[in-house]
Amino acid sequence: MSMKPLEFDRRYGELDQVISAYLGEAADDEPDKPSLALQAYLRHTWHTRPWALGTAEQQLREYARNPPGRLRQRLGEFDPVPDVGVPDSGIQNWLLQLADHIKRSIEEGQVPPLATPETHWEWRVRFPELAQFFGGWFSQDMPDEFTEHDAAVDDYAATTDRQLIARAVGELHELLALDLEDIDYALALAELGMEVEPPAPLSPADWLALIADRLRDVQVDYGTPQDS
Repeated sequence: MSMKPLEFDRRYGELDQVISAYLGEAADDEPDKPSLALQAYLRHTWHTRPWALGTAEQQLREYARNPPGRLRQRLGEFDPVPDVGVPDSGIQNWLLQLADHIKRSIEEGQVPPLATPETHWEWRVRFPELAQFFGGWFSQDMPDEFTEHDAAVDDYAATTDRQLIARAVGELHELLALDLEDIDYALALAELGMEVEPPAPLSPADWLALIADRLRDVQVDYGTPQDS
């Protein structure tokens, strides 16, 4: 019988978050230097859910010391650790090393400064609604579904809960506050799921600012009292 979601979260939920940060990234942690993936996890978690760090450290150690056996794997009692390129013989030491890094970060108060995301995972967890927006409305199929970029934005605004639209506006302003070069904004859009170019002749930053204004106007319209 598969493990119930609540039981899984209690045992492995935060461990799963740590491991997810490694998908597509090198698990090249060293005793004196966490990998890029773990740095991204620490940075995001310190600034959004600092209380989860202690849980992550505990779950990593518990899993490393008492890994589920093959029978429990076949029975589906837990989700196995995804393949991150670490050989089976090295998984235990690697997990304990991650726990040591997290413990050191907590005990020494090593709060990473806010910075531009450095991994695909970090882009998507920092800007979740933009990942939904760009990945859902600006995939490679966008030209077949909409006549122009503005039509896609209007469709998002018309079919999305206003609270999520407000979240997208906030994330757009946060993205613009990174003050990146155009090439870096283009890369950011790709990380967030966009598969088409911004409309010419606008730069990525100018287009993002235009979308923010357009969606903010939608919020203003929602908040305008109707005439009786």
